[in-house]
Amino acid sequence: MSSVMYMLLLCLSAGVISVVQGEDPYLYFTWNVTYGTISPLGVPQQGILINGQFPGPNINSTTNNNIVLNVFNNLDEPLLFTWSGVQQRKNSWQDGTLGTMCPIPPGQNYTYRFQVKDQIGSYFYYPITAMHRASGGFGGLRINSRLLIPVPYADPEDDYTVLIGDWYAKGHTALKKHLDSGRSMARPDGVIINGKSAKGDGKDEPLFTMKPGKTYKYRICNVGLKNSLNFRIQGHPMKLVEMEGSHTVQNTYESLDVHVGQCFSVLVTADKDPKDYYMVASTRFTKKVLTGKGIMRYENGNGPASPELPEAPIGWAWSLNQFRSFRWNLTASAARPNPQGSYHYGKINITRTMKIVNSATKVFKYDTIQDEPPATVEDKVTLAPNVVNQTFRNFVEIIFENHEKSIQSWNVDGYSFFAVAIEPGRWTPEKRNNYNLLDGVSRHTIQVFPKSWAAIMLTFDNAGMWNVRSEQSERRYLGQQFYVSVLSPARSSGTSTTCQTTPSSAALSRICLSPLHTTPAPKLRSHHLRTMYK
Repeated sequence: MSSVMYMLLLCLSAGVISVVQGEDPYLYFTWNVTYGTISPLGVPQQGILINGQFPGPNINSTTNNNIVLNVFNNLDEPLLFTWSGVQQRKNSWQDGTLGTMCPIPPGQNYTYRFQVKDQIGSYFYYPITAMHRASGGFGGLRINSRLLIPVPYADPEDDYTVLIGDWYAKGHTALKKHLDSGRSMARPDGVIINGKSAKGDGKDEPLFTMKPGKTYKYRICNVGLKNSLNFRIQGHPMKLVEMEGSHTVQNTYESLDVHVGQCFSVLVTADKDPKDYYMVASTRFTKKVLTGKGIMRYENGNGPASPELPEAPIGWAWSLNQFRSFRWNLTASAARPNPQGSYHYGKINITRTMKIVNSATKVFKYDTIQDEPPATVEDKVTLAPNVVNQTFRNFVEIIFENHEKSIQSWNVDGYSFFAVAIEPGRWTPEKRNNYNLLDGVSRHTIQVFPKSWAAIMLTFDNAGMWNVRSEQSERRYLGQQFYVSVLSPARSSGTSTTCQTTPSSAALSRICLSPLHTTPAPKLRSHHLRTMYK
């Protein structure tokens, strides 16, 4: 009898151990968010710091890690962080958008809990409330591949995060007042790289150091507010290897257009004379070009960076052609062992087509947008709250059509989509003949050039409430966004997690359920959503 009991206890112990070992690792973080003095453009101003840092600390994770992040809000306003590109599988209640979470009140804290499930790649986080992103609070978020998954390039000597963006000296409070009064944000004051812009006076400290002959990985993200940026490095070509969670065909570029909200990973080899070199980020599609610089230094190098900066391309046709050169690496494995190309998205039947023309809608009321917009779509501003219902696991085509003279950038939370086409003019069903149905890159943010359209395809297989928004802060704040509700018919714990909220009170309820913004947007044209069915 005793031997039977011993064997039973042994089996039970083994079962407990196997359960513990089977759970994915946890990463714990504590953030103290405060105001502080920063000088990105050489002039002191108020910034938003995380643990005293600007930009904020990197989140360095691996596929399937569980993130537990306790945020203490020591600002004088409600605060909410979103994790751009993290899909939050079945967990939209941790996505950090105002349609699914209440902001953290001043003087209180909240613990985010989410898993970077089945993802790899380069991303970033930022505060989505009000115009807080204009004062900082952003940082890099990387998801490394698991050791058992092969990566289609040799391990780099080191892995660096490069956060580029336009910058306003006014700060978030002043910019918010501008928008609330019906004025535009106007042009930024400069461009920064990792919170700085080199002066070129010989006293600049390097942002990154490289050993001669070694190859390094740089994760470049545009965390700015308004402008597309061109990124380049003096004398150093860049081999593109990853884009927002997808391995790409490894083309080499002298420069890359990085639109607001987008991220690229490149390999750079230190094979030039050992000295300093400039990293350069400059605005695109603007009358006045603003430029930011940062020092990349060779270890034991001798000599300053050349004052002659590499030139940026001109016009958006160049940028469109570069987009067309991006290709999905069909043979590489991403977060799972199977090759990326084993998913043949081009052979899936489209079940719904949505056409979005500068949509500006708020939470929470279902299906108030008509199937066909009025003929005078450009003459009206709609302030009706809206959530678009999507059927679980439907394969949907979304057309973003831009009738304006300025570029736009759209983000879809909770998903990666296939960017199948960008073309000038208006979209028609015949344009499908020009789609890339083989190796379009799977990503989460896409640019729409002036007087042009962009087409994406995706399967709505992630149950929850998901934000579709302009990544340009001015447009998002003024209402160029909406939500997509994806309900699973199973209604089980395996398809969506239970709604979780931040500390509740009557005041918080008003914050959480009120429209994001109710001031008309005189600088933006009317925003409507056209939904068509096959």
